[in-house]
Amino acid sequence: MLQRILTEAPEFFSTYNMLFLLEAAGRTLGMTLIGCSIGFALGLVLAAVRGSSSRPLAPFRTLSIIYVETFRRIPFLVILFIVLYAIQPVFPDASLTLIATVAICLLSTAYLSEIIRAGLESVPQQQLESAAVLNFGPLRTLFSVVLPQAWRVILPPAVAFAVMFIKDTALASHMGVVELTFAGKIFVERGFSPALGFGAILVLYFALSWPLSRLGVHLEKRLAAARNP
Repeated sequence: MLQRILTEAPEFFSTYNMLFLLEAAGRTLGMTLIGCSIGFALGLVLAAVRGSSSRPLAPFRTLSIIYVETFRRIPFLVILFIVLYAIQPVFPDASLTLIATVAICLLSTAYLSEIIRAGLESVPQQQLESAAVLNFGPLRTLFSVVLPQAWRVILPPAVAFAVMFIKDTALASHMGVVELTFAGKIFVERGFSPALGFGAILVLYFALSWPLSRLGVHLEKRLAAARNP
């Protein structure tokens, strides 16, 4: 096997192949960052609605709970194909990458909503009562009182979730998205050694995940220090 790797290595590490791998890595990272960023924003809305005691928002609280509990229990691969068959009849020109990104948004919204809700609920009730005494409205209380204290609970697991999803985007290869795992399959099907094809994407997955993992560790330590000065 070593002899085969040494023989194929010069052709495998050609400029065209490396650019193709980098493009696939960029697609993997892009889907993750866009999907999780939108999911974080929508998750914040869902978490705020679920944490509200406003009577007019009661139907939306119920819908939020149904959404979160439903999508947290559906495998990501199933969500991918549900979104595929829902979007393509309406938008036949939609790219597979866009469809996969929409699926990531749907799933990340559900999971990040729970992470954010746990962070919001970690803020002591006395803080909310103080905001009410100062006549703060719901939005001002959320952005001026609750979120500044909740970030330390929210950010570390949110970053860990994004790191996990970098790897889970590999499931998008089942519907034809040319991300890292699909790129590895293409190289193997072209006759390259699996050790070269999948070894290269292993290195790239590590290169994408490790900086985010270190960021999560850094945030956890820094925010823990802030909690315990």
